[in-house]
Amino acid sequence: MNEETITNFAARMRGPVVRPGDSDYDETRKLYNGMIDKRPKLIARCADVADIMTAVNFGRENGLDIAIRGGGHNGPGLGSVDDGLMIDLSMMQGVYVDPYRATVRVEPGCTSGDVDHATHAFGLAVPFGIVSTTGVGGLTLGGGTGYLTRQHGLTIDNLLSADVVMADGTVKTASKTENPELFWAIRGGGGNFGVVSSFEFQAHPVKDVFAGPIFWDAAKHGATVMRAYRDFIGSAPEALGSFVGLKTVPSMDPFPREHWGKRACAVISSFNGPEDEGIAVMARLLDHLPEPLFNWMGMMPFPSIQALFDPFFPKGLQWYWKGDYVSELTDAAIDAHIAQAAKAPSELCLMHLYPIDGAVHRANKDDTPWGARDARWSMVIAAIDSNPQMAGPITRWGREYWDNVHQFNSGGGYINFMMDDEGDARVRASYGDNYTRLAAAKAQFDPSNLFHVNQNIRPSA
Repeated sequence: MNEETITNFAARMRGPVVRPGDSDYDETRKLYNGMIDKRPKLIARCADVADIMTAVNFGRENGLDIAIRGGGHNGPGLGSVDDGLMIDLSMMQGVYVDPYRATVRVEPGCTSGDVDHATHAFGLAVPFGIVSTTGVGGLTLGGGTGYLTRQHGLTIDNLLSADVVMADGTVKTASKTENPELFWAIRGGGGNFGVVSSFEFQAHPVKDVFAGPIFWDAAKHGATVMRAYRDFIGSAPEALGSFVGLKTVPSMDPFPREHWGKRACAVISSFNGPEDEGIAVMARLLDHLPEPLFNWMGMMPFPSIQALFDPFFPKGLQWYWKGDYVSELTDAAIDAHIAQAAKAPSELCLMHLYPIDGAVHRANKDDTPWGARDARWSMVIAAIDSNPQMAGPITRWGREYWDNVHQFNSGGGYINFMMDDEGDARVRASYGDNYTRLAAAKAQFDPSNLFHVNQNIRPSA
């Protein structure tokens, strides 16, 4: 690949092509996870679908490893690749709301916050995650769980169609009626099958919610809170999205100074309904629990609870993630969680358990590749710190925590909570019985495994 080849490629692109030595190269290549530093040979900053087609063709024809970056929130840094081609979609941020059909067309560089901003004006929302800086593309292709999941399902359950640039540079529209096998594969199969240039989602009525965090002292009450939450959430109204976590009270305002640095057990919730109903629902949990350190639940616009964690997790922190699906949260498992969380080496380290029930359980296991329709929770252990010198300690803590609780969990985990050191067996376990069909779809749509910088599904023979 010589200078003329690169110059001709750049001339065919509407968006810029960034190279090592360019003034914006280092800033453009930066990843959300500051623990990972990759140096692509070229960064194709796509302005439209024609740019994506041009970039895919260029990468394939020149034998380059290709990585796809959407909103840029990927934990293991799979949105970039050393000495290859990064196809950067982050400039494509259009959101188009149809309030009459309650649908939303979303470009692949959007974050969930971009979509929340557009839909909230119409009293609508799409079920996404719990951090508004999360990229829509990666979240959706992996599954997507958040505050609206119990009521309206996973993000993939609300995907109506997608336009996909395939490995041969052509574009296919995928829906239940058009290229249905491709549509099945992208709803949980990650970025293995092509580059999605446009998503169409079903939105739902959501405006103001009764929401916020409640924190208890973990050493005194953590096990009690987790057990009460476990027994409560399955019978709570589906309008309540609520997860339980083990954290540390941040040593910063607006948190009460007397609680800074305390190990905490938190229940963080969003009730899609009026305040009096939300208070009554939460009373079914709170009436059986000791007084919390603080209870900050109140009425707020839905985008506010979605952005609750944004200030704590800016781009560039050190991250190490481990996940599992959980079928049963036993007392012994809870005790193990409390013990491991108490060893966290950083205030930002955390463990969350997100419920899998309600609308998620009403879908069949083979409706989408997402393989945990019969689980009860999706667990994530997130080891986080701002100091690069803490990369080793937080990674060791995350691995040791997972080693001590995995015995209580299922064989697979949510692929969006995996690093790049998980191995093929873990990917297979995460899809369960759906993996064979996924591998066949990979052979059909990307037989040469062009799109392999991901939690890879290898083409079946």
